[in-house]
Amino acid sequence: MKTTRRAALKAGAALGLTSLALPSVARAASGSVVVIGAGFGGATAARYLKAASPSLEVTLVERETSILTCPFSNGVIAGYNTMADITRSLDGVRAAGVKVVKGEATAIDTAARSVRMADGTQLAYDRLVVSPGIDLNYEGLPGYSAAAAEILPHAWKAGPQTLLLRNQLEAMPDGGTFIVVAPANPFRCPPGPYERISLVASYFKAKKPKSKILVFDAKDAFSKQGLFQSAWESEFPGMVAWIAGKDGGKVEKVDAQAKTVTSGFGTEKGDVINVIPPQRAGAIAVAAGLTGDNGWCPVDPMTFASTKAQHVYVVGDSSIAGAMPKSGSSANAQAKVAAAAIIASLDGKPAPAPALFNICYSLVNPNYGISVADVYQATDKGIVPTPNAGGVSVAKPTSLNERALEALYAVSWYRNISADTWG
Repeated sequence: MKTTRRAALKAGAALGLTSLALPSVARAASGSVVVIGAGFGGATAARYLKAASPSLEVTLVERETSILTCPFSNGVIAGYNTMADITRSLDGVRAAGVKVVKGEATAIDTAARSVRMADGTQLAYDRLVVSPGIDLNYEGLPGYSAAAAEILPHAWKAGPQTLLLRNQLEAMPDGGTFIVVAPANPFRCPPGPYERISLVASYFKAKKPKSKILVFDAKDAFSKQGLFQSAWESEFPGMVAWIAGKDGGKVEKVDAQAKTVTSGFGTEKGDVINVIPPQRAGAIAVAAGLTGDNGWCPVDPMTFASTKAQHVYVVGDSSIAGAMPKSGSSANAQAKVAAAAIIASLDGKPAPAPALFNICYSLVNPNYGISVADVYQATDKGIVPTPNAGGVSVAKPTSLNERALEALYAVSWYRNISADTWG
């Protein structure tokens, strides 16, 4: 039964069936909803709110003209994709009837139900969706800073940093050392560092085969570890060395000028160093008092309503969503639950039962994909996996050539979730 359900889940995500996550709700609600952030969470929430209740006034606030997605940005770093490939327009959101305001939200007055913009304007709301993604906690790693990131790029927010890391790898000599510093949990996209390692190794294999990759990890285990390490051994033998936190892999400090990292394993110099620092909820969520002591936003698992402020919902990477990882797929699913809950709330009805799932594809190379999928349920203990409803890629591919198929599924998933999110 587990295999059948897992296969159905993956097929649904690849074919763009993510829209099924929004329960049927009444369409009579009216009022004003402001959404902060136009990523996978915010844009989905805005479009689904407007679709469910056309009379609702929905305003989406985004500081950027278009969205650069983290999914497939590792492909840009490895030279397999371009920035154009990961750029998503907001035109489809506008076409759905959502008012898009370009600018930065700087403060939220939860008592007055108002969002203040950087230009001083105020946006009133009946309900507010906050989906600002992550901020980098530079203070969490001695020696690292925004200035140091111009030498030791994080590339954990798609944009100029993505190209900076790509350019550094292109300039690195064959036989050089690429160091990756991976953070402790929780952080955006748990498999992301290891997909990056894989795709860069694929690039090295083709262009710089004498090069080495050292991975210093604050964790003792990571997402899809068996699948990734098996791929490293078979595809890039001797190229990748992963050092677990228990073995001295936790980095204690970095030195941007010397291009070194220091851990329990000692001090190591790299030709190119990718530092992925600790993370926390986006700045607007922190400023509004929506975060807990751990730097993330606690929410009601049934609705994604903030437990810190009334009439506010937090979706995506900034939220504490139990077992759900911080991913584009999770944000998309959470946004639909929040949208349904908001419509019900404005209509004076109870929120429908949430439907939550996540699927995460990773590429080892453009023709080698792996994945993990899970279905979740909201309980009095928070959001937990549904037993026997998820799984990972097969450990040993058969004649069906599953790795190549999953690479195709990954591309299909990205195309369809992009359409579902931004139109």
